[in-house]
Amino acid sequence: QVQLVESGGGLVEAGGSLRLSCAASGRTFSTYAMGWFRQAPGKEREFVARITGNDNNTHYADSVNGRFSISRDNAKNTVYLQMNSLKPEDTAVYYCAADRAGTARIRGSIYHYNYWGQGTQVTVSS
Repeated sequence: QVQLVESGGGLVEAGGSLRLSCAASGRTFSTYAMGWFRQAPGKEREFVARITGNDNNTHYADSVNGRFSISRDNAKNTVYLQMNSLKPEDTAVYYCAADRAGTARIRGSIYHYNYWGQGTQVTVSS
């Protein structure tokens, strides 16, 4: 069992930056791939970014590629999402998730992920 707790959300002006963190429980964190998803009101949850287990390969949604960066610190059981050049359309609840298939690089479906955090709100004002 893996428990995930997100933090770092908030209100920011367009063009600004935020860094989200996701702290995970458990001793096997490094074997999981970690993903970030987001869900805006009235919309489906969508993939944002993914980082694989020990080899740290990354994959991004086209909408955030070049603006967002995912990273992890296995010693701290934490995954991060650095968000730069934020836009109002980035406004959403952001969720982190853990996937047991730790080495698979591209898995963007919510059904690939086994554990989810409770989410953190990000609001970007225009």
